[in-house]
Amino acid sequence: MAVKERDPHSGHMTTGHEWNGIKELNTPVPKPVWLFLIGTVLFAIGCWIALPAWPTGTSFTKGLLGADARERVTEPVRQGAADRAVWANAVEARSYQQVLADPQLMAHVREDGKRLFGDNCAACHGTDGRGGPGFPDLADGDWLWGGTPETIAETIRVGINGTHAQTRVSQMMAFGADGLITGDDLIAVTDYVASLRDAALARRKPNSVKAGRALFSDNCAVCHGIDGRGNQALGVPNLTDEASLHGGDWAAIYTTVSQGSRGQMPAWDGRLTEAERKLLTVYVLDLGRSAK
Repeated sequence: MAVKERDPHSGHMTTGHEWNGIKELNTPVPKPVWLFLIGTVLFAIGCWIALPAWPTGTSFTKGLLGADARERVTEPVRQGAADRAVWANAVEARSYQQVLADPQLMAHVREDGKRLFGDNCAACHGTDGRGGPGFPDLADGDWLWGGTPETIAETIRVGINGTHAQTRVSQMMAFGADGLITGDDLIAVTDYVASLRDAALARRKPNSVKAGRALFSDNCAVCHGIDGRGNQALGVPNLTDEASLHGGDWAAIYTTVSQGSRGQMPAWDGRLTEAERKLLTVYVLDLGRSAK
């Protein structure tokens, strides 16, 4: 049977257990710990009585203080929606040019439009709208389908090469991959297209550029025009300016001529409201103004 005794150093009783000469003390819980535990219990009981706490099936106890965290969140949201409706209705009611000319409205457009653009467009066009290989730069003023507000709004609405019944459709044939232009002819066409931006190339490779011009006239001019300036009605790019969807160096041009191109943009009709699409249109137009 375990024998209890009082420890002569601490004055506490032992439990009667001993391991290798070490005796276990029956040390009581310190009073501050008891006070802390009692305090937490009393605090919990007070919270149960004062604050919403216990479920009652279809509802919950409201508490004596009537505190409601949901209402504290809901009210600012409701007020924010009311404040937003004031300027959003103004954007919807005015013309594109009127909105662009109003500094106060544009401050809201830049803030809310940035959110809309980030949620729906930035994945392809970048957060700054500058695009990348295969994705148009929306801030350079160079447009495939036209840069008027109405045209941009329509592109956002129906998309390009998408599933919308009215989607814009545009595709460049793969002249090399499909065997329409091969070998030296493919190089010549590439030389000619590159020379539209680099006049020095025509002086370095006059024969190839001359042959490429004839091939371009027979195969490419129907879409890009005899001067290579494109056709916005068909979404055909201008080959004579600095903007380039897939890269403007010789290798990129060769790849595009050989493999073709068929970009795609989803339609936002049905995903965004007409007011949201108008807001995005104004935001995109402002990107071009800000970049100048």
